[in-house]
Amino acid sequence: MLIQRTLEPSIRSSSEYFPVVAIIGPRQAGKTTLAKMVFEKHTYISLEDIDMRTYAAQDPRGFLDSYKNNFGLILDEFQHVPDLLSYIQTYVDREQKNGYFILTGSQNFLINEAITQTLAGRIAIHTLLPFSIHELNQQSLVPADADRYLYQGSYPPLYAKNIPADTWYRNYIQTYIERDVRHITNIGNLSTFQTFLQLCAGRVGQVINLTSLGNDCGISTNTVKQWLSILQASYIIFLIQPHYKNFSKRLIKSPKIYFYDTGLICSLLKITAEQLPMHYLKGGLFESLVISEIIKQQYNKDINPTVYFWRDQAGHEVDCIVDSGLSSIPIEIKAGKTISTSFFDNLTYWKQLANANPQDGFLIYAGTENQKRSNGTVLGWQSIDTIFKN
Repeated sequence: MLIQRTLEPSIRSSSEYFPVVAIIGPRQAGKTTLAKMVFEKHTYISLEDIDMRTYAAQDPRGFLDSYKNNFGLILDEFQHVPDLLSYIQTYVDREQKNGYFILTGSQNFLINEAITQTLAGRIAIHTLLPFSIHELNQQSLVPADADRYLYQGSYPPLYAKNIPADTWYRNYIQTYIERDVRHITNIGNLSTFQTFLQLCAGRVGQVINLTSLGNDCGISTNTVKQWLSILQASYIIFLIQPHYKNFSKRLIKSPKIYFYDTGLICSLLKITAEQLPMHYLKGGLFESLVISEIIKQQYNKDINPTVYFWRDQAGHEVDCIVDSGLSSIPIEIKAGKTISTSFFDNLTYWKQLANANPQDGFLIYAGTENQKRSNGTVLGWQSIDTIFKN
């Protein structure tokens, strides 16, 4: 089953104006499928292939010349040969053909470092994450219950091939995450890194304490920082920073940790579908789901994510603040299926501090009914994709 990706029109548009288009994101998010679908006449080359990788690394000019054609090239997982980008720069400056090189990659920091040095002004970069609720809604594939979606996650193979979630994630962790980690940095003991990943999963939705995380894993604070960067670069986790705008400085200053996919968390912590409804981490999992969906919406609109949280030292907190620059949208997230008036308390408190319209802001919960109230808009979890429409 082919599911239309929201990012497709932006990628097509970019190819009309830029000689190089990059699609980056986690492994198995559908980057290759999307590139082949949009650029069906381009020649596809995978740099995962050792022979191709060696050829491109040892004779980059010969490599590009041998595959020269009238339409262009898709270079899959091009982060394996970052030096090739310098030769691509020379090629595009000479040929002046827009949309010729389509690059895909799954290691963000390698790609950005290489692009900064070589292809600035010549490349359009798009981030593709696993399926959004909006994309799944188009094919009526969103599970009926939030708990089911938390457990299954949103990676394309789970929907295209109907692979059991526990089987797929177990192999994903072993095959991709551990292999990528070895490519990114020299970690001698992968079992310690696996423990670190599990500890991060157990802290989903929480403010990060680097010292506590390091002590629990038996590693230094500097190593914690390095490994968090690796997980961010591989699109496994993301950190959201506290929002300071216009308020007292007596605020929490450390970021919170979330995962792009909740199914991965369940696999790492061995949470079964039966355990999930009553699990103590369900609130954090649901927060992670909602915030990652908001980030997907922004990436799919070619907007760099502008997502924060707000918490003061008295314990008042708003789970998510989307800052557009001109205005800030507060979003409260609740894993319950029944709406309580107390759910609005922190939204009301924040709006009073911010001198915002009492009707602004959203409450997203695990139920299905949407409501417009005097103190904000209530959205069921399946309607997250309507936030920016509102």
